[in-house]
Amino acid sequence: MLPKLANRIKSLLPRNLLFIFFDGISFIISIYLSYAIKFGLKEEVHHFPYEYAINAVFLFLIVKFAVFYKLKLYYFNWKYVSISDFYNLIKASIINFAIIFIVYFVGYSAVPEWLPKSVIVTDFFISLLLVGSIRISYRFFFEVLNTKRKNSIPTLIVGAGASGEMIIRDLSRGQDNKYRPERILDNDSKLWGSLIHNIPITGGLDDFEKSIAGGSIKAVIIADTNIDLQTKQQIFMLTQKYNIKDVKVVPRLYSTASIDITVKNLEEINIEDLINRSEVKINASQIRTLLSGKKVFITGAAGSIGSEIVRQVLSFNPEKVILFELDETEVFHFEIELNQKFPDQKNKIEYIIGDIRDYDRILETMSQFKPDIIFTTAAYKHVPLMEFNPGEAIKVNIFGIYNICRAAIESGVKQVVNISTDKAVNPSSVMGMTKRIGEYIAQSFNDISETSFVSVRFGNVLGSRGSVLPTFLEQIRKGGPITITHPDMKRYFMTISEAVLLVLQAAVIGRGGEVMVLDMGEPIYIKDLAHELIKLHNLEEERDIQIVYSGIRPGEKLFEEILTSEEGTDSTQHERIHIAKISKHFSYQEIIDLLESLKTFTKSKKTTDEQKTELKLILDKVGIYNGQKVSTAN
Repeated sequence: MLPKLANRIKSLLPRNLLFIFFDGISFIISIYLSYAIKFGLKEEVHHFPYEYAINAVFLFLIVKFAVFYKLKLYYFNWKYVSISDFYNLIKASIINFAIIFIVYFVGYSAVPEWLPKSVIVTDFFISLLLVGSIRISYRFFFEVLNTKRKNSIPTLIVGAGASGEMIIRDLSRGQDNKYRPERILDNDSKLWGSLIHNIPITGGLDDFEKSIAGGSIKAVIIADTNIDLQTKQQIFMLTQKYNIKDVKVVPRLYSTASIDITVKNLEEINIEDLINRSEVKINASQIRTLLSGKKVFITGAAGSIGSEIVRQVLSFNPEKVILFELDETEVFHFEIELNQKFPDQKNKIEYIIGDIRDYDRILETMSQFKPDIIFTTAAYKHVPLMEFNPGEAIKVNIFGIYNICRAAIESGVKQVVNISTDKAVNPSSVMGMTKRIGEYIAQSFNDISETSFVSVRFGNVLGSRGSVLPTFLEQIRKGGPITITHPDMKRYFMTISEAVLLVLQAAVIGRGGEVMVLDMGEPIYIKDLAHELIKLHNLEEERDIQIVYSGIRPGEKLFEEILTSEEGTDSTQHERIHIAKISKHFSYQEIIDLLESLKTFTKSKKTTDEQKTELKLILDKVGIYNGQKVSTAN
C-alpha cells in the first residue's frame, strides 16, 4: 500500500508541483485575511493574533491538501481546466469546511480560543476564490487576453454546433495552435449575430464564397458532420478557386461516438468525403461496451485497414492495443502519428514487429499480452501480383490466418474478427481463393473452441494504398492520362473509416461462425469515379486530361459479387450488416488435410502456370471453386 502511494505521489509532484506550491500560498493568505477581518478591525485588538493564525495554518493545510489529493485536484491539465474541475474544487472546499467545523465542535473546549467560527466561514470563501483564480488564470490569459496569436492562420469555421464549439474552444486554449478562428457560418438563422467564445456567427453557408473571396481567410474547418454531399463539394471547389489549400474536416467517427473533438483530431478533406455514398450509422454505445477496458490485438496494424482499426479502437478507451506488423518502417511512421493524435494513450499502445507466418512469434506475443479480441487484417491483397506469386499468397493469406486462429485458442482469446473481401466470392483469382479459404478456416476453428470466430466481407475501400482512388489522384496531379482497365469495370466502394466502423459493429453482432457481409451501397462504374474526380478538380475531360483503357489485368473481374448465386443472407440488427448463408462448410480435420496439401504445394519449384494447374487440382478435390477455374496469367 505504501509503495503504491509513494509511486502516485512521485508521478504527481513533477507535473503539478507548481499548483501545490501556489495552493499552499493561497491557503496561508486566506487564513491571514480571515483573521485580519475577524480581529484586525476591532479597536480593542492592537496587534494581529499571529499565534492563533499559526495554530490554524497547520490544521487547515493538513486538511485541505489531504482532501485535494483524495479528490484528484492535482491530476487536471492546466490548459484544459473545465467546469467539472471547478465543480470538484467547490466539492473539496465544502468537505474542507465540514471537516474543520467538526474539529471545532469536537475540540470545543480548546479550539474556540484560537479558531473562531467566523474565521472558518471567511476562509471558505477566500480560499475558494484564490485557488479558483489560479486554475482559471491560464485559460483567461490565452482565451481572453491572447486571442490574436502571432503567425496563426485566419480561419473560417463551418458549423456552430457542438463540434464547432469544441474546436473553437480548443483553438483558443494555447498560443501554439496553428489556426485562429475569425468567423463562423451556420445555416441556423437564429444564431446569426451571436458569438461563440468571442467568435461571431456571420451568416449561413450561402455566404461561404463571400466570406473567403476577400483573401483574408487562409484556412477552412468543416465542423458540421451533417453537411450534405453537394454542399461539401461546393465548399471544396470554392476553396480551390480561391487558392485555400488548408481545408480540415471532423472525421465521421467523432460525430457517431460522442467523443470530444480537438484540433489534433481534424483531418485533411479527402476526395473520399466528396464522392456520392450512402451514410454509415453505428451504435457507438455497443461498440464502447465491446472495446472499453479490453486488450485488442491487431495484425497488419500499419496497413490501410489495420491502421484505421487502431485509430478507432483507441477512441473507445481500450485497456491496451497491441499492434502486430511486419513493416517496421510503417510502424515507425505510425507511432509518430499516434503519439500526436493520442498523446494521453501512449502507455496503452504496444508496437510488435512480427510476421503472421511465424506462429511462435504470434503465440509469444499473445501469451504476453493476453488479448480479449483480435482483428486480423494482415494479407496480400493485390490481385495481379498474387497471380504470379501463388505460393506466397497461400503462405500469408491461408497459413497466416491459420496461425492467428490457432494461437488465439491457445491464448484464451474471446473473439477473432477476420477481415475478408468480396474477391472471396466465386474466386477467379489466387488472392480471392486464399481469402475464401481463410473464411473456411475461421469457421472450422469456431466449431472446436469457445473462442468466437467471425469473418467480415466487404469490397473496395476508397483511399487504401494501391487502390484506384490514390492512383487516379496521382495521375491527375501529373496531368494524366487516367488509366482504366475496362469501360464496364465497376466496384463497390466505401471509405476506410466507414468500413471499419461497420467492422466494429459486426464484431458486436457476431456470435461465432458467421461470415458477415457489409452492405456497400450501389456499385460504381470506375469510369464514373474518374469523371467525378476530374470535375472536382475543375478540369475537363479531353481538354485538360485524357482517359485511356488498358485492358483487364490477370485475375480481375468486371464486377465483384458480395455473395455467390447459392448464398443468401440473413438480416441482423444493423441494416448495413448481413450474415451470408454459406453453401459449403469444412470440418477442422478437412481444413488440416487441405493445409497439408497446400504446404507441399508452397515448396514447389514449378513455373507459375504449372503451379496454377497443380493448385486447381488440389482445390477441385475439395470443391472450393465450385467449377470456377483459376485464372492463368498471360
